[in-house]
Amino acid sequence: MSDLIPVAEALARVLASVAGPVEPETVPLAQAAGRTLAADVGASRTQPPFPASAMDGYAVRSADASEVGASLRMIGTSAAGHGFSGRIGAGETVRIFTGAPVPEGADAILIQENASAEDGTVRVLEPVEPMRFIRRAGLDFIAGETLIPAGMSLDARRLALAAAAGHPRLSVRRRPRVAILATGDELVEPGATPGWDQIVASNSLALAALAAEAGADIIDLGIAADDHAALADAFRRAREARADLLITLGGASVGDHDLVQSALAKEGLELGFWRVALRPGKPLMHGRLGDMLVIGLPGNPVSSIVCGLLFVVPAIRALQGDPQAGADRSEPARLGRDLSANDGRADYMRASLTVEPGQLPIATAEQRQDSSMLGVLGRSEALLIRAPHAPAATAGDLCRIIRLDRRLF
Repeated sequence: MSDLIPVAEALARVLASVAGPVEPETVPLAQAAGRTLAADVGASRTQPPFPASAMDGYAVRSADASEVGASLRMIGTSAAGHGFSGRIGAGETVRIFTGAPVPEGADAILIQENASAEDGTVRVLEPVEPMRFIRRAGLDFIAGETLIPAGMSLDARRLALAAAAGHPRLSVRRRPRVAILATGDELVEPGATPGWDQIVASNSLALAALAAEAGADIIDLGIAADDHAALADAFRRAREARADLLITLGGASVGDHDLVQSALAKEGLELGFWRVALRPGKPLMHGRLGDMLVIGLPGNPVSSIVCGLLFVVPAIRALQGDPQAGADRSEPARLGRDLSANDGRADYMRASLTVEPGQLPIATAEQRQDSSMLGVLGRSEALLIRAPHAPAATAGDLCRIIRLDRRLF
């Protein structure tokens, strides 16, 4: 297996071949969910912009409310959006609500549970502490502070932060254009009636879903026959659509019916590598066709999905400028059954998970690991990773997994 390159090296080469992030565009905040920031987001305002009450109660001077039974005269109300504009003097208090500005002169909040009020007089039932229940101005962030660095994916919490910081629009990377081409005379589209020697194409739908989740716009090139002219036409359409990444499915090996690599070579492919020390997914191809990155995935459906997770998704994230595009997304677990020694390829075995509170998950490899079996993959919850030349392992031993039941980003 000396001609097979390790998984980590293959991923490094794929990421190194990404010329740089795609260009930025500015979009309304409401349309930025899932997008990747092209520029840092800084605070255009201070939050909170004023000292604010953290509780319902009474704004007081702590010196006036330091003893049980102290009596204070209520002179007004401060509510969110309707602050009290005056100043609190000796022996005075203002009724205040959560989020409202703390009036000048006050340095504590007497919470309503610790007070009694009647006819404009408030009595202290429990002494207060200075600055208790007051959120100081700038507690969350201050104007000019960098809040979200470029390269971050915008989820609900980061969108909320950008909004609170005063940004109606954000600079994000445009969605990379990913062209997906299934190949093979044996394939028909879902819904069509296969011939006796044909199957329904599934890989392209799976890869489109993975690519879209990673932030791409999809260009569906359909199914190309095992014919150089048909393949050349598909490559032309990918270029005309200005695809940043072309994914081919099947035909990447060098058998008599595997024409994708030779067809790409005729179009000027700069081959980066093919054949990775990986199971499933050994016949993985990578290169560039002009400005377009090319990743050729195996035709077996499980192989294509595993390779999509390991190589395609990081490539799409790198196209968006994600500094963590190649980060290790595995986590520790324990084996649910014994495993024999491994050979020179890394295994990504389909596995079920047993999860107990406070314990590492237990990953039990499926008995059948054939790369054509979508049924096994469909019921699996994780990929159990076995390093090349790993020795025999016993149930309970530590291992690493990639969860399949969680979003990638």
